[in-house]
Amino acid sequence: MGWSGRVNRWFEHHRFLVDAVGAAVLALVVLLTATDLSGSDRGPAVVAWSVALVVPLAWRRTHPVASVVAVYAIALAHLVSGLPLLLPGDLAVLAALWAVTVYGPRWAHVTAIVSAVAGCFLLGPVLVLQGAWFSGLADTLGISLFCSTVALAVWALALVRRYRRVTVEALRDRAGRLEVERDQQARIATAAERARIAREMHDIVAHSLSIVVAQADGGRYAASSDPQAAVRALDVVSETGRAALADMRRLLGVLRDDDGHVVRAPALSGAGPAPGEGGPATRSGATAPPSSPAPLAPQPDDAELDGLVAQSREAGMRVSLVRVGTPRRLPPGAGLTLHRVTQEALSNVRKHAGPQPRVTVVLRWEAEAVTVEVSDDGRGAAALPGTDGYGLLGMRERAAVFGGSVTAGPRPGGGWRVRFTMPVPASTAGTSDEPEEQA
Repeated sequence: MGWSGRVNRWFEHHRFLVDAVGAAVLALVVLLTATDLSGSDRGPAVVAWSVALVVPLAWRRTHPVASVVAVYAIALAHLVSGLPLLLPGDLAVLAALWAVTVYGPRWAHVTAIVSAVAGCFLLGPVLVLQGAWFSGLADTLGISLFCSTVALAVWALALVRRYRRVTVEALRDRAGRLEVERDQQARIATAAERARIAREMHDIVAHSLSIVVAQADGGRYAASSDPQAAVRALDVVSETGRAALADMRRLLGVLRDDDGHVVRAPALSGAGPAPGEGGPATRSGATAPPSSPAPLAPQPDDAELDGLVAQSREAGMRVSLVRVGTPRRLPPGAGLTLHRVTQEALSNVRKHAGPQPRVTVVLRWEAEAVTVEVSDDGRGAAALPGTDGYGLLGMRERAAVFGGSVTAGPRPGGGWRVRFTMPVPASTAGTSDEPEEQA
């Protein structure tokens, strides 16, 4: 902002001070030059009336209605008291008319111009009756028309100024609202992105770590009696860890720096050294080959749940997968949502259902929706933590994105059930009522 802009802003923020100084300067001029129309010598009455006309102008912008009422009342009073026209004091009438038109309400400036025109037509006859310079109807009409024309010109120019001021204020208000809306949209987008990342991190960490912990405990107990079982448990731990690292790299790969370039995720293989470096030395002195980084498998974008079920079975759970209806292609992102909801439901079974629960996953394709239901015969309501955790919250948030819903609660007769329903476009293929179960 330049110096002129700063000066204008200062004047706008100190309206009364600026107007008071201007009114004081005008009052000083009036004190020195006050006279009536006939040019008679200045008397105390002429000076007093002239100064009284100028003083209310100090409030012409802060209180425009009160200012114009005071000026008009004083002008009418000196008109009927025998002083028809005082110069330059009566110019305060035009200044008050300008101020109320620019800064006052609409009804006030309309009333002001009507009153000013009426006063002009009253001024002519008074001047003819009391003044020695005027006589006759022509002089009366000429004076009234001249004063009315000046008042209307001032009012018209003030209207132009008023509309410009209103337009500028509207543009400023709109710009301010757009800035607020922009900031709100940025905060909403940031919160949504944080929630999305939190959901992904929770699904990756909670699901994978629950399998790793279960397999590690099982492998530790089986190491002495069944070494092969311990080896299989370690294989599951390795595969689960690599899959989790791949998901983590994929999630971190979408982060960008300030210049808009993609930030490369660090090598999250967890075992291998940086490229070009040797692996860790073994007991025989040889260098072990570096571990390959976790593969970047594509995100699941369909209703394929076989991998989740197989992974849960390898972790020791008894899981059955039942499909009902004819599968069809899901919208982009919907398959990942269905996959993550099922993954979180199986993770909750592993953490809360107790030892050796029987789990049934039912994937049902309906005419206008797809439903997945994960139920178990575990501890049910006895395992409730008291409030919904981040897992259930994340499932509901994911479902809301696609207009779906998630319900979770105890089953009649024991156990727990999570039901996720998501609307999908109708398919031309018919649905089958015969369930297909993979035990």
